[in-house]
Amino acid sequence: MRGLGRETGYAHGVEPGLLLMGACRSFGIPEISVYGFTKDNTKRPAVQKQAFSAACIAFAEAALHQGAALLVIGDTASAQFPQELRPYCTRQGNGLKVNLLVNYGWEWDIEGLRLSGRLRSQEVPRLDLVMRWGGGRRLSGFLPIQSVYADFFVVEDYWPDFRLDHFHQAMRWYQRQDRTLGG
Repeated sequence: MRGLGRETGYAHGVEPGLLLMGACRSFGIPEISVYGFTKDNTKRPAVQKQAFSAACIAFAEAALHQGAALLVIGDTASAQFPQELRPYCTRQGNGLKVNLLVNYGWEWDIEGLRLSGRLRSQEVPRLDLVMRWGGGRRLSGFLPIQSVYADFFVVEDYWPDFRLDHFHQAMRWYQRQDRTLGG
């Protein structure tokens, strides 16, 4: 949209993530899950892969510095998983629980059922709301089991353009939803 390559946008996604964490804290939301990048994203050009990996590392470090209880979920056996994030594959820290999906794939996650009888993302509870930026109207493999009854709110702006008003709009919209959870 601004004539820049995709790789330049990833670093600009760190600060919005930290703003979102603060908004969730002040709203009393105890846990959030954030998509860093998917296994499918690793098919992109090397410059993009390096940029989104670096952004995930920067976000993880900043989230911990701001008092998050960080858990990174993703395929650590893959060469695409940033080694710097390995220590966070078990929850580290206290405070707002932040689940960061890095090199995550829904098939990889569900394969855990066959291998060990549980999802690899088993620590992530059922989601109430999924917010999607950039006008996208699909889950893109985002925690499909936990999202089964989630309400879906779409923001037309791109993630680096996140404003607190986006969060407040989503919260007002969500509070008006009829949450029957299939019943």
